[in-house]
Amino acid sequence: MDNELLMNMTEYYAGQPNRIQHFMKVYAYSRMLGEMEGLDSRTQHILEAAAAVHDIGIRRSEELYGDCSGKHQEELGPEEAEKMLTGLGYGRELTERVCFLVGRHHTYTDIDGMDHQILVEADFLVNLFENEDGINKKAVENALERIFVTKSGKAVLKTMFLAE
Repeated sequence: MDNELLMNMTEYYAGQPNRIQHFMKVYAYSRMLGEMEGLDSRTQHILEAAAAVHDIGIRRSEELYGDCSGKHQEELGPEEAEKMLTGLGYGRELTERVCFLVGRHHTYTDIDGMDHQILVEADFLVNLFENEDGINKKAVENALERIFVTKSGKAVLKTMFLAE
């Protein structure tokens, strides 16, 4: 069912390859980090679904507010995610958890669970690279110190951005 979700998200962002590339990279890192951290299959499934739809609030945010701020994504994303997941036949419990994660994926305090932590780390890995101003070593070091918790997330971050 995840490939169907990924295709639905691709269609949701038709004509916006940057958005599609972003969520696909976050999905890939989430999957990898979740597996490396040994998540149980249920939590892994939730994480992967959340990674696929984590930025689903951007389109509505741009329509309503003319921006795609993290705050607006968190505000508008859960309702959009719920519509898509329900339409694809995802169960209520999984949908509720995914919507919770979508509504908090830019909130870096009070991380609730490994699925939440890994989603934040995966999104950070991609956002640090996609930064319009280029890679900022200070921002990478700050993320390593303040955001990253998992062994695998730290290893990927260091290897990607801090290798000498």
